[in-house]
Parts: sequence; structure tokens; C-alpha cells
Amino acid sequence: MTGKLYMVPTPIGNLDDMSPRAIETLKRVSLILAEDTRTSGVLLKHFRIDTPSRSHHKFNEHETLQPVIDRLLAGDDIAMISDAGTPGISDPGFMLTRECRRNGITVETLPGPTAFVPALVDSGLPCERFCFEGFLPAKKGRQTRINEIAAEERTSIIYESPLRLLKTLTQLAEACGDDREASVSREISKIHESTVRGTLGELVTHFTQNNPKGEIVIVLSGVKRESSHNSHRNKYRSDED
Repeated sequence: MTGKLYMVPTPIGNLDDMSPRAIETLKRVSLILAEDTRTSGVLLKHFRIDTPSRSHHKFNEHETLQPVIDRLLAGDDIAMISDAGTPGISDPGFMLTRECRRNGITVETLPGPTAFVPALVDSGLPCERFCFEGFLPAKKGRQTRINEIAAEERTSIIYESPLRLLKTLTQLAEACGDDREASVSREISKIHESTVRGTLGELVTHFTQNNPKGEIVIVLSGVKRESSHNSHRNKYRSDED
């Protein structure tokens, strides 16, 4: 009988967000794969979890992947955690879950903390349909992605570092126009959590004057398009005039 891979979300700031189920799962498995064992070590010690851990991140996952699969096929249950949030969401985890799928290994993902959901809800922008972009490319392909986001009708969600926030907001304003509505959330679930809402032009001005710190989520409203019915009616009226 094969083992099971558990994808376990961990707090993005407030340790009280760690669920009892997540703690129990990490205590029960044979091995914990951690993005950074030093960072995760603080969390594991806090919750008195003494399960062995091993690093598994984007720089070594090609080498560590097959040994993990072999252990799962041999019957071991293994958990994967990232430094914060849900593994696989802008964090390592995709390659491992894909390989489990190819080998018929069950993957169970626990619900839990992730930064973009509270940022989306806090933004006050439409959230019934949205597009998660994660981190934008630093160089190659960056402008192409920004142009695609500018043309997107759904609300877009972007992860960003404080060092690149002003650059990204400026580029978005150039592509979307200064009047496109957006919000910037930072330090979600932490003591200094805040959300600033406004147009892209207003946000550029604000963060030019206020140096941002912490983990950041940008939420951008979609482009507004006239319905085909209204477009046709407007054309008809224009022709009448």
C-alpha cells in the first residue's frame, strides 16, 4: 500500500492561524519536506512537532524528487510545507504533486492560510471571478505579462516585493491608465497589516511618499468593456446622427 502526500499550509504571519488538523498531520507523518528547514524549524518547535524534516525547494527539487516518490511508494506518509502559506501557490510543490499523480499516489491538500484570498476580499473589488498572476517575471516577458493583465476583464492578483512595488505600480499605470482601480495589501495577518485602496495613479503617489515594507499583494480591477448589445446600440445612434 502506497503512502500519501499531505500539502500542509502554514501561517503567513499569525501563528494562531495554524489549524489543529495541520499540527496533527505534521506530527503523524514519517517525514516533513520544508522549503527552508531553518524557517520551518521555528514553527515546528513552537508546536512541539518532532517529526524529521528535510529541505525541498526549487533549487534541489529535481534531485530530491525521486527519493521522495520512492518513500511514498514504499508506504511512508509525507507532508510538504513552505515557509508560509499553501505549498504550490508561488512556492515549491507543483513538481512533487505532478509526479505523485503520474505514480498513482494520493495527494491531500489541507485548507489553510494563503495571502491572496484576504487581499482580494479586503480590496473591495469584484471577486466572483479573478485571475491569479503570482510574481511577475523580473525581466524577460515582464512587459508582455503586464500588457496581458491590462487587457484582462477579471480582477487580477499579483504578488510583489517591497523593492519592486513602485516599479510595478508605475508600469501597470502606464499600461492600464492612471484611473484603473486597485489595492495594495501588506503584512497580511501580522501586527502592521494594512490595505491601501485607490486608483493606480493614487497608489503610485502614495508609495512614492511612503516606503513599503513586508510581503505585498496587489489587486487590480479588470478592464471594463461595453456589452455587444450596448456597442451595437451606440453605433446605431451614431449612424442616425
